Amino acid sequence: MPIGSDPGADTVPGYAAWRKGVAGVLAKSRKVEASELGDEPERLLEVTNYDGVTVAPLYTRRDELPEQPLPGRFPFVRGNEGTRDVHRGWHVSARIGGTDPAAVNEEILAALENGVSSVWLGVGENGVPVAGLADTLRGLLFELAPLSLRAGADTPAAAAQVLALLDGYEVADRSDIHVFLGAAPLTSRFAGLADTDLDAAVELARTAAGRTETVRAITVSGTVFHNAGASDAQEIGAAVAAGLDYLRALTDAGLDIADALDQVSFQLAATDDQFETIAKFRAARRLWARVAHEAGAPDFGNAPQHAVTSEAMLSQRDPWVNMLRTTLAAFGAGVGGADLVTVLPFDAALPAGELGVSQAFSERMARNTQLLLLEESHLGHVQDPGAGSWHVESLTADVAGAAWAFMQELERAGGYLAALESGLLAERIADTRTRRESDIAHRRTAVTGVNEFPNLAEEPLSEAARATDAVARYGAAFEALRNRSDAYLAAHGRRPRALLVPLGPVAEHNVRVTFTANVLASGGIETVNPGALETSAIGSAATESGATMAVLCGSDARYGTEAAPAVQQLRDAGVTTVLLAGPEKAVAEVSGTQRPDGFLTARMDAVATLSGLLEKLGA
Repeated sequence: MPIGSDPGADTVPGYAAWRKGVAGVLAKSRKVEASELGDEPERLLEVTNYDGVTVAPLYTRRDELPEQPLPGRFPFVRGNEGTRDVHRGWHVSARIGGTDPAAVNEEILAALENGVSSVWLGVGENGVPVAGLADTLRGLLFELAPLSLRAGADTPAAAAQVLALLDGYEVADRSDIHVFLGAAPLTSRFAGLADTDLDAAVELARTAAGRTETVRAITVSGTVFHNAGASDAQEIGAAVAAGLDYLRALTDAGLDIADALDQVSFQLAATDDQFETIAKFRAARRLWARVAHEAGAPDFGNAPQHAVTSEAMLSQRDPWVNMLRTTLAAFGAGVGGADLVTVLPFDAALPAGELGVSQAFSERMARNTQLLLLEESHLGHVQDPGAGSWHVESLTADVAGAAWAFMQELERAGGYLAALESGLLAERIADTRTRRESDIAHRRTAVTGVNEFPNLAEEPLSEAARATDAVARYGAAFEALRNRSDAYLAAHGRRPRALLVPLGPVAEHNVRVTFTANVLASGGIETVNPGALETSAIGSAATESGATMAVLCGSDARYGTEAAPAVQQLRDAGVTTVLLAGPEKAVAEVSGTQRPDGFLTARMDAVATLSGLLEKLGA
C-alpha cells in the first residue's frame, strides 16, 4: 500500500461499525442527529497539539508505516545502540551538586551503590570547586558510570581537571570510558546562563577528539527551550539548528565531519505526556541522523540523548503529584530510547526543605522511580517497545516533520545564532507559551492539584518559594493566585471566602456546586456550602457565613424562576458580589439589582476571573 494512501474504512474490519458507534454517542451528547455529523464523525474526536500535529482517536492498519531499521542503524529512530545491555537498560543518571568535595564524593559513591549508573556533576558555580574535582571523583569507575559535567563558565577548567584524571586512570579498553564535558555556549546564551564561549568550546572539542576515551565536549541543551515554553517540535528543531551551528564551527576549525558529529550530544526534556515523550526522542534521533546523512557521515548520526524530566511541568502546589509526573516522564524517555535519564526530585520547584523532608529523601524517590521501571517493570529488557505501534510511529513521523520544518525556518533566518539574535526564536517559543498558558487558564489543559482538584488545606508557601523563577512552569499563573490567598490568610486568619447557594435537589445542582468549589479553590477561595436552601432561608445563610461573595448553583431551568429572588435575598443580607454558575443567557430576562454580577462557566478565563474575584475580596 503506497504511503499516504487512504484505502477507506471498508478495508479495516469493524471500522465502519466503530464509526457508526462514534456517531451515535456524539449525536446523543450533542443533541443532534447522527447524519448532521458528516461522513467522518470521528474527526470530531481528534486532538491537535502545539505543533499542529493531529492525534486521531483510533489508529488502524490504514496508518501503518514502513518498519524502521533495527536499533543502532541509520536513521537510529529505534535507538542509538544495537547491543545495549538489556539487564541495564538506559543509564540512571543522578544530578549531584554540593560544594564540599569530600561530602559530594560520599554522595556519588552512595548513589552508585544504590542504583545510579551515571553521574551528572555540578562544578564551579553549579557545585564543587574545580580544584576539588580529584577528591570529588575519587573511587569512581569511569568505565562503568558515564560522567557528565555542569560547569558553565568553568567548563574548560573542569574539563582539564577531568582529562588529567583520566590520563592516570588504568582500564583495559579506554573507549569504555564515557565523559560528557557539557560545553553549551549556544543554548546557554538563549537562557542567559553563564557558559564558556563558542571558541573555547570548539578548542575543547578538538582536544576531546584526540582522546582515546569516548569524550564529547558539546551538549546541545534543548531543555532551555522547553523551560521557556517551547513545544516538542520547537525544542527538537531549535536543538538541531544549534547542533548545525556547532558542526559548522567544528569543521571550520579543522575537524572532519565524523569527528565533529562525535563531539555532540543532546539533552532534552521528558514530560508526563508519555506518548508525546516517546515520539519526541525517536523523532529527535531521526532528525540528527538526517543531518549526518546530508553531511556525508550517516553512520555518525547517533548522538547520545540525555533525558531530564521537565522542570516546567513541576508544580509548587500539591507537589507530591510531581512524583507521578516524573514517573510518566521517565517511562516515556526510557521507552523512547534515551541513553541517560535524570529524574528531578519531586520538590525541585521549591526551596530545599520547604516540605519538611530531607534532600536525601527527595533524591532517593527520584532514583527509585527509575529503578522501579527498570528492575520491577523490566522496561529495559526490550528495545524500542513502541515500534510498530500505529500511533507511536505516526506520531514520531509527524513530530519529526514539524521539528524539521521549524529547524528549516531557523536556517532560512540565517541559522540558530542569527535567529536567536533577531528574536525570531524567542518570538516563536513565546507564541507557544502564550497558547499553552491560555489553555491552562481556560482549564482546557488540566494541571492536577493546581487548576483541577486543588488542596486548599496544604500549608502556605514560604516567601522564598513564592519568588518568581525563569522556568515557564505550567501552573504558575494559578499558583500566583494561591500566593495572594496565602497572604490574605496570614493577614486575616482565614482564606478569602464565598458562599455557595445550591438551588433545587442535588441532582440539579451537584455538577455546578462541584465545578464552582473546584474552580474557586484553584484561585485560593474557599467555599461554604450550607446545602440546598429554600429561597426564604438564603438571607440567613448568607449572614451566618459572613461571606461578601456568593455563587448560585442550579440548573438553567431553575435559574429562570429562582435566580432573581435569590439574588435579591443575598443583596438584602449584605452580599456585595453575586455570581451565577452557568451561562448569562439563563437569566437573560433578569435586570436591575436582581441580576447576578458575573457568571462562572467552563469556557471562562479562570485566571483573569479569579484574579478579579480575589481583588473584590481584598486579596
